[in-house]
Parts: sequence; C-alpha cells; structure tokens
Amino acid sequence: MPDPTQPRKGTPSPLLDEGEFRRRFLAPFQDPVFDALSGELDRVAAAAWDAYSHHRKSPRTRKAGPGFHDPDYDLAVDWIAASDAIQAAQRQHDDPAGPSRLLLISGSSRSEHTCPGEMSKSHRLVDLARSVLEGMPDTVVEVLELHRLAAEYGRHIHPCKACFSTAAPLCHWPCSCYPNYSLGQAQDWMNEIYPMWVRAHGVMIVTPVNWYQVSSPVKLMMDRLVCADGGNPDPTLTQGKDAQRAKAVELAGWDYPRHLAGRLYSVIVHGDVEGAENVRRSLSDWLRFMRLVPAGPQAELDRYIGYWKPYATNHLELDADEAVQEEVRNAARTLGQAVTATRQGRQVAAGNDLHPPRQK
Repeated sequence: MPDPTQPRKGTPSPLLDEGEFRRRFLAPFQDPVFDALSGELDRVAAAAWDAYSHHRKSPRTRKAGPGFHDPDYDLAVDWIAASDAIQAAQRQHDDPAGPSRLLLISGSSRSEHTCPGEMSKSHRLVDLARSVLEGMPDTVVEVLELHRLAAEYGRHIHPCKACFSTAAPLCHWPCSCYPNYSLGQAQDWMNEIYPMWVRAHGVMIVTPVNWYQVSSPVKLMMDRLVCADGGNPDPTLTQGKDAQRAKAVELAGWDYPRHLAGRLYSVIVHGDVEGAENVRRSLSDWLRFMRLVPAGPQAELDRYIGYWKPYATNHLELDADEAVQEEVRNAARTLGQAVTATRQGRQVAAGNDLHPPRQK
C-alpha cells in the first residue's frame, strides 16, 4: 500500500524566468508619471526578483514562543498579529457583560464608486436591516461592504489554495497562505474579516444571484472561511506548510475544531430572473455545515426584485416593493431577537451537546 502521508505531485511548474517576472512586476506602472522613476523602478524590480527567486514568502518572523507545539519555530509576524486579533475578538464574543454583536454583510460588487456607477440593492437591504438592529438596546452592528473589493485600492481577498484538501491541519486558523510577499500576494482582507465573524453573535449575509450562484466576493470569502471550520490554530504543529507532516497529524487523530460554531445566522438572497431559492439554500447549507445556527424561518429569505424587468429600473422596483423591504426588516428582527434570547439562555438548539459520529 502506498504511504498515505506522501503528497501527490505532478502539476506543471508556475515559476517565471526573470524577464517575464520583470514584465509582470512593472506592468502596473503605466502612468507617464512613473517615466521619470524608471531607474528607481529597475532597482525595485531587481529586489523583488531576488525575493521571488528565493521564495521569501514571509520575510519577517519571530519565535512562536510559549503555548505552541514548537516554541522555537519561526512564525510570520503577520500571522501572529492575525491570530492575536482573532483571540481578542473571541474574548469580545464570550464576554457575557458585553453588547450583542451583529455582522451584516453586503455581498454585491456593485457601487457608484467604480464602473457600475450606481449603488447595489444589497447595500440598500443591508441598510434596512441595520436601521432595525441599531435600534435594539445594547447592540453593536458591524457592516462588511464587499463591494470594496471592486472599488478600493489595495483591497483583495485572494483565492483559497485548498490546503484543507491535502490535510486538515495544513489549513491554519487564521489562514497562513497570505500574505505571500514573494508572489506579490499581499494586502489580503481576510485577516480583518476573520475577527468580524469571530466577535459576532449573529451574522446576516445579503447577496444578489450571479449566474445561479452567490456573488464572486461572497464566494471568495466563503472559501477562505474554510480554516474556521476544522482549521489548525498552531502552524508549528505542521512546521508551517509541510504537507507530509500535516497528513501524519490528521491520520493520528484530528478533532476538526469548529471555530464559529453556535453563532446565529440570517441569509437574504435577491435575484431578477432565476436562482434565488437555490442560492439561499446553498448559503444556509454552508452555514449549517459550519455549525452556525439558523435564527428562525423569517431570517431566511429569497425574493425577486423587478422580476424580468429592465435592469435600468432595478432601484425603482425596490422602491415600489414595500413588502420585501418589510421582510428584510423582519429578518433583522428575527436575528436580533434570536441573539438576545440565546445570550440570555432562553433559546436552546436541541442536539447541540451531541457528538456527530462523522467529522468533516
């Protein structure tokens, strides 16, 4: 029998030669204002090539220290900061004297700040929910506007590299794949987004239907949240990204920690022609799989706004649809009430104390 810890290899190499690397590195500097800086850019490109060719993913590190499997392992300072932020957020979540914390996520790419020239309906629906929740006592509302990925300089959610599919412990919590400075994969937003999810007692996702799926920003975020569901909070256990070691750790027994379990959720999906119900179901299934808890039937909504109408009148259709506006408010009320009841011990999800016979 083949060694189950031996990683399978054989995909084509993505390595670039220096000429192609330099071409890609300098490609963003097209504005004539950079012409006078060509000498400086040449030197920066040479330094970047050195970092790339020597694979310096995380050039700034420090010893992991106490509390880690290998205290002498050199951990990236970026990862340490991200982990500290998550732990601080968890303390906020767990504080019984603290306020109820709600995270509202606007999933559309559209805004007036770039090519579409107009705000999204998702943004407006989130505003309706926010107006309800901010009126609740002892409640803090945080809004995550994913349209910033398309409209804001240096704002990225890089794609998941699928470490979990190699072995669960290889997927670190929080994600350690980024930043990868040698590949230019920096300015990743997820290290700010992870604490938002962690400190929240309830999460509402509002997304349009894009080709029978959630929007691309929502899907990027979803994929990168895989580390929150079974991910390894100690990268020293796998000596960083040692795939063979990670396989051995998983096969020796892995408990697949559910880092977001118990938080309540609401999903609102809006479409214009087809797919809203299926997208709402897929979002709900994903959240349930991560052991989040549905806030209640009225907190899950799929609706068509301007069904088969011209896109040019999409906001007028929302203006006229007062019923869907109130349904969104009711979804927010349901989420807020469920969070309050859960924190007061008045809402218990049956089966929470049962251990599932199958792990992820």
